[in-house]
Amino acid sequence: MRILLVEDESRVAGFIARGLREQSYAVDIARDGEQAIYHATVNEYDLVILDVMLPIKDGHAVCRELRGAGFSAPILMLTARAAVDDRVAGLDSGADDYLAKPFDFKELLARLRALLRRAKVLRAQVCRVGDLALNTASHAVTRAGKPVSLTAKEYALLEFLVLNEDRVVGREQIAQHVWDENFDPFSNVIDVYIKRLRARLESGGASRLIRTRRGEGYMLSANPGDADD
Repeated sequence: MRILLVEDESRVAGFIARGLREQSYAVDIARDGEQAIYHATVNEYDLVILDVMLPIKDGHAVCRELRGAGFSAPILMLTARAAVDDRVAGLDSGADDYLAKPFDFKELLARLRALLRRAKVLRAQVCRVGDLALNTASHAVTRAGKPVSLTAKEYALLEFLVLNEDRVVGREQIAQHVWDENFDPFSNVIDVYIKRLRARLESGGASRLIRTRRGEGYMLSANPGDADD
C-alpha cells in the first residue's frame, strides 16, 4: 500500500517513514500543506497520515480541501493536539481517525491496518487464493501450509496482487501502489520482482499463480484456465 505522510518535522517524518517502509508500505513525504495537496492530486494513495500543525496550510484546511475535491482514501490525523475539541475538529474536517503524539508505533500500525481494512471494500485479515494464504497483519505468507519467506517489497507486491485477485493490473497501477515517487518508470524492476515472486511461490513444483497478460500487465489467479498469454 502507498501512503502519503504529511509532516514538517524532518526527524519525526524520517522516523515514521522508516518504520512504515520496514512494514512493506511505500511512503511519500510532504513537508507542508500545499505539497500535501499537490501530491494527493498527482498520485494515487491508499491512505494519508496528516499532521495538523503545518506550514502554509494546516492539516484541517488540507483535509477539507482534499475531501472537497473528492479524495476518498482514509486520512489519519497525527498530531500533538490531544484535547477533545481538537479531535472533534479533525474528524469534522474529514479525517477518519486521530492519533495524538507521542504515540506507540505499534498502535499507529494497528490503526493503519484498521483503516485500510475499512477502505472501499471490507477485507479479511487473512486473504486466500487457492492454497496461498496471506496475513495482512503479520505479513506471514504460506503456500500449501508451508511458510514463504519474502522481502518487504516482495510482500508488498504480492499483497497488491492478492487484493486484486483475478484482475489484470498494469505496471503503472503496480508502481502507484507498491513503489514511491522515486520509482523509475523506464526500469524493469517490476518484472524482476514478479520473477522473484514466482520463484518463491512455485518452488517444489507448485502450480503457477501469477499470470502474464502481454501488453496489459499481471494477474494473480488460482484458476487453471487463466494461462499466460
